[in-house]
Amino acid sequence: MNLTFRKPTTEEVHTLCEFASEIYYETFIDGNSERVMQDYLDEAFASEKLTQELNNPDSTFLFLYADGVLAGYLKVNRAPSQTDINDPDMMELERIYAAKEFHGKGIGQALMDKAIGIAEEEGFAAVWLGVWEKNMRARAFYEKNGFTAFGTHVFVMGDEAQTDLVMKKELKQNG
Repeated sequence: MNLTFRKPTTEEVHTLCEFASEIYYETFIDGNSERVMQDYLDEAFASEKLTQELNNPDSTFLFLYADGVLAGYLKVNRAPSQTDINDPDMMELERIYAAKEFHGKGIGQALMDKAIGIAEEEGFAAVWLGVWEKNMRARAFYEKNGFTAFGTHVFVMGDEAQTDLVMKKELKQNG
């Protein structure tokens, strides 16, 4: 399988909105009501919001294509654009998603390796992320990749407060 990373352009914001919404819905609908889910998708993945995020120099989105098909994407944040913590020595991995049809095909690992590579290239001491406490598949994936829980934070979806584990991976320092 030929894997290719590419930054989405602002002209591709519609593709990003649709792809991100679809994957998020597939991932989390089982634990949430349709109303709460739709309200969240409408807010979090609105084209105006994602256009601002794409243009933010402290955030980076990457699409991952497998044999020319959009298979996943990631978003990393540097302080002060992080959703929490805002530690200039750590990079946040805010989003890392593989399309359902690509689960088990190495897409998630390729995305993770890319995110860690970005953090190492930019000299960060660690990478942190938040993961829903009930998302056991993702938690196991992060633990396999060397992340350990070091706290929790509240993630609000619609009018519901959910608990996320905050996990981090220490990076080897060059020199």
